[in-house]
Amino acid sequence: MPKFFYTARDKQGNKNTGFEEASSTEEVVSRLQAKGLLVVKVAADYEEKAMAKMKPETGAKGRFYPKHYRITSSDLVLFCRQLATLLGAGVTILRSLDIISQQVGSRQLYSVIKDLERNMEAGLSFHEAMHKHKGVFSELWINLIESGEASGSLAVVLSRLAGYLEADAEFKRKVISALIYPLILFFAGIGALFFMTIKIIPTFANIFQGFKVELPALTKLIIAFSNFVRTKFLIIIALAVAAFFALRGYAKTKEGRKNFERISFNLPLLGELVRAMTVEKFASEMSTLLESGVPILYSMEIAEHSVDNSVMAEIINNIKEGVRGGKSLREHFEKSGFFDPMVVQMVGIGEEIGELPQMFKRISTFYAEYAETFLQRFVSMFEPAMLIFMGGVIGILVVGMFLPIFQIAKIGG
Repeated sequence: MPKFFYTARDKQGNKNTGFEEASSTEEVVSRLQAKGLLVVKVAADYEEKAMAKMKPETGAKGRFYPKHYRITSSDLVLFCRQLATLLGAGVTILRSLDIISQQVGSRQLYSVIKDLERNMEAGLSFHEAMHKHKGVFSELWINLIESGEASGSLAVVLSRLAGYLEADAEFKRKVISALIYPLILFFAGIGALFFMTIKIIPTFANIFQGFKVELPALTKLIIAFSNFVRTKFLIIIALAVAAFFALRGYAKTKEGRKNFERISFNLPLLGELVRAMTVEKFASEMSTLLESGVPILYSMEIAEHSVDNSVMAEIINNIKEGVRGGKSLREHFEKSGFFDPMVVQMVGIGEEIGELPQMFKRISTFYAEYAETFLQRFVSMFEPAMLIFMGGVIGILVVGMFLPIFQIAKIGG
């Protein structure tokens, strides 16, 4: 017989808590009322344990205070994982949302969860309530949850979605972590060159003027460059800022975004990384959608809108329309010219043996590992390349500044 945890108060207002074995919550309530107790709460034992594991952070008066306002990707990953865990433990969806709302870290997400509760209590399904917050929950979320509700396996679908979100977040963290060091090294080098151009070179130029000697061509060029940077500094900064905002505005247009994405795919060295990351995201989404029972055409439509790359979205749309016309996936993957032969072959095999979700998962794993290895090699190559470049530039500046000194020394000798 299941065990229920209860909270009640007696006629004097004293709090009473404990456990009762009963067949239902109604039976527990009846027993407690027969004892003259005012029932405050009755929850199944597994619900109470779930709540204890996710105890909220409270203020001095016991009120819950979310830590920040905006919704981060970590907030959504945690929300999805907790919801999957609670539903898997048999807690109802409304009760699960209420539990999660009491320990969520974002004030905005707290408001969204409470609105989800209100809309579901008003008769909407979970995915319909989520659809009202499309700015928070992507099409991938909404359609996967709709699939889970339709199949009665919402906990399983949410668990897969949580796995996808966690893997995606971990992949992004690795990419960002790998790029931090090269960026720090690059900006440190630029800063050092800027300091020499603004401070060191003008000092040498003033010294050379006092000796009234004919300066070598290299020295003249370096001093002229230094003077240009110092006198036109504000103009250079203004032009750089204007160019940045102009390019940013152009990138926000449909044509501009597509052109920038095409350029990114064809960049020397880094183009392969961008392509690998794009294919990894597409394959990962397709694997999650297909495993959750979403039909292939609907899965491709969702991936088209959530892949966050207009060039890739156009390719997915062409493949989708070809499949709708009765052609095979393999044929249109190959026709696109975007995917490596390995991807084309794996999709073809998966299509033939009916294991497309597994094949897409293997493709996703391969490209995630490829991108990670690529970044590790890039970082290991970037450091010596940057040091050689900086050494060469600084060497030229030093030689340019010391050539006149050698001439002065000869004249003095």
